Amino acid sequence: MRISISHDTTYLYEHKVRGSIQYLRLTPHESTRQHVIQWDLDLPRPVRPQLDAYGNILHVLSMDEPHNQILIHARGLVEIDVNCEAEGYDGSPLPFLRFTPLTQPDDALRLFAARNTAGKRTRGALIDLMMALREHMSYTPGSTGVESTAAEAFAGRAGVCQDHSHAFLACARSLGIPARYISGYLFTDDAEHLASHAWVEAWVEDAWYSFDVTNGLARPERHLKLAVGQDYLDACPIRGVRRGGGVERMHAKVLVSPGEVHIQEQ
Repeated sequence: MRISISHDTTYLYEHKVRGSIQYLRLTPHESTRQHVIQWDLDLPRPVRPQLDAYGNILHVLSMDEPHNQILIHARGLVEIDVNCEAEGYDGSPLPFLRFTPLTQPDDALRLFAARNTAGKRTRGALIDLMMALREHMSYTPGSTGVESTAAEAFAGRAGVCQDHSHAFLACARSLGIPARYISGYLFTDDAEHLASHAWVEAWVEDAWYSFDVTNGLARPERHLKLAVGQDYLDACPIRGVRRGGGVERMHAKVLVSPGEVHIQEQ
C-alpha cells in the first residue's frame, strides 16, 4: 500500500537563540519492504544528507545566527510491501545486544522475559512476550517522559510507544536476542491515534522481525520506518541542542494517510 506523510514541526523560543544544532532523522531509506516514491525535507537552509553509524539518513541543521523559531517540514509518498514480514541484514546484529541506560533490565524485567517466553528464542515466543508487555503496561500518555527508563516504566505499569519499545528491548536483550529501536510512522484508521510511532525489530530466524507492543502487531503492514538505533536517543526524528532562547514551545502537525499529502493538526 502507498502511505502519504505530512509532518511539520515548529520550535518557538521566548528569546533569541544564539545558536542551535538539530539532528534530523526524518528521511526514510529504501529497503526490501519500503520504496520511497517521493520525499521532500524543507529546512531553513540547505543541508547535505549523510549516513549515521546505524545507516540512517541524517541531516545536521546548524544555525549560528540569532533566531526565535525553527520550521521543519517533511512530506512524501512511500510504497509499503504488505507481504514482506521481515528484512535481511548485511552486517552483524550482535551490536544490538548491548544494553543502554534507557534499556538496562532490572530483575523484574529479566524474570518477566524468561517467564513469558518459556525459555524459547523464537518469533512465536517474542510475540507472546509482546502481548504480555502490552497487557502489563497500559498506554497512558503523560505517565512517563523521554528520560524514563524501561525499568521505571515497567514498574509503573504504564507508558507510551517509546516505553513499550524500551521494555521489549530490555527483555529481548536479556534473553540474548539482538533487538533495535525503530522510529517512524503508522497509518491507522483511527484519526485520534498518534501518527508518529515507535516499535521494535528483533533478530530471530536470521532476519529482522517487527514487534509493535503498543498495538499488539507483529506484521509491519502499515509501518513506515524512518530510523533505527539502540534506543530512542539514537533514532528519534529530531534531537538538538541550543544556546539561549529561554522557554521553548514545540508544535507538531502530523498526518499519515493513503493517497495525496494533506496537513491536519493533531
